[in-house]
Amino acid sequence: MAAIAAAVIMLRFWKPQGSAEARERLLRERIAEEEATGQEPTGTPGGGVDTVTVTTTDLTTRRVVMALFPYLLVIAVFSLAKLWTPLTNALAATDVKIPWPGLHGSIVNSAGEAVSSTTYTLTWLSGAGSLLLICGVITAIVYRVGARRTIGLWGATVSKLRFSILTVGAVLGLAYVMNQSGQTITIGTWIAGTGAAFAFLSPILGWLGTAVTGSDTSANALFATLQQAAAERAGLDPTLLVAANTSGGVVGKMISPQNLAIAATAVGLVGRESEIFRKVIGWSIGLLLALCLLVGLQSSVLSWMLP
Repeated sequence: MAAIAAAVIMLRFWKPQGSAEARERLLRERIAEEEATGQEPTGTPGGGVDTVTVTTTDLTTRRVVMALFPYLLVIAVFSLAKLWTPLTNALAATDVKIPWPGLHGSIVNSAGEAVSSTTYTLTWLSGAGSLLLICGVITAIVYRVGARRTIGLWGATVSKLRFSILTVGAVLGLAYVMNQSGQTITIGTWIAGTGAAFAFLSPILGWLGTAVTGSDTSANALFATLQQAAAERAGLDPTLLVAANTSGGVVGKMISPQNLAIAATAVGLVGRESEIFRKVIGWSIGLLLALCLLVGLQSSVLSWMLP
C-alpha cells in the first residue's frame, strides 16, 4: 500500500511517455483475444480490432475503490486469517498431516533421531494459496464476472505460469533431498570457512536462487538451512542471515527469466524480455550491493538493530 501511495504521488509530477499508445495496443490485443475465443468484443463503438478508439474518463471514487478492491481484500483476508487467533486456530485445525510413505521414520539426523520433515502438512484451507483463491472468488462476484469466464481466466493464468509452477515444484523437491541427505549442512559448514565475511556475501545466495528459480520461496527452501548452518559455524546470527537470504531473493526477482516473461505477457510486451532485463539489471545489482553492505554492518557495528 505504501508503494501504491508513492506511485500515485510520483505520477502527480511525472507522466510516462507513450501511455496512450500502450493503452491502445493493450486494448487491441484484448479485443483480438476476445474475438478469437468467440466472445463479443468490448471497448469499441462498433466492435472489431480495426475500430479501436481509446477514450479517457474521470476517476470517480467508485472507480478508484473498485480498482483497489482486490488489494484491499487480500490485506483484509490475510489479516483476519493470520492475526485473529480464533480464526487462525480454526483454519489450522483443518490441516491434514500425511506421513510420507517410505520416508517417515526412516530418515534420522546426526543424533540418530527421526526427522519430522517427512510428515507433509496439507494446508488445504489455511494455506496462502487457498486464501488467495477465496479472494479471487469474492473479487469475481464483486466484479460480476461469470463463472465460465472466471474459470477460463484461471485456466489461462495456470497455462501461462505452467513452467514457473514446474520450476518451483522441482526446486522444492531438490531442497527436501538436499536438506534430508545432509548436503545443505555440509555445504553450509564449508561456506562458514569465510568467517565474518560470509555476512556480507549472504544476500547473494538468495539473489542467485530467486534469479534462477523465479521464486523467493524456492530460494528460501533451497538455501535457508544452509544460511543457518553457516551462521552457526561462523558465530553469526542465524536469523540475520536467513532474513538476508529472503531480502536478497526479493532483489533478484526483478531479473528472473520467469518473472520477466510473466511481466512482459501481462503488459503486452511479449518478446521484449531482454529489453526489460537490460533496464532493471543495474538496479538489481545496485540494490544487492546496498543490501550486502547493510547485512555486513548489522553483523558487527549495527548489531543493535537486530531483535
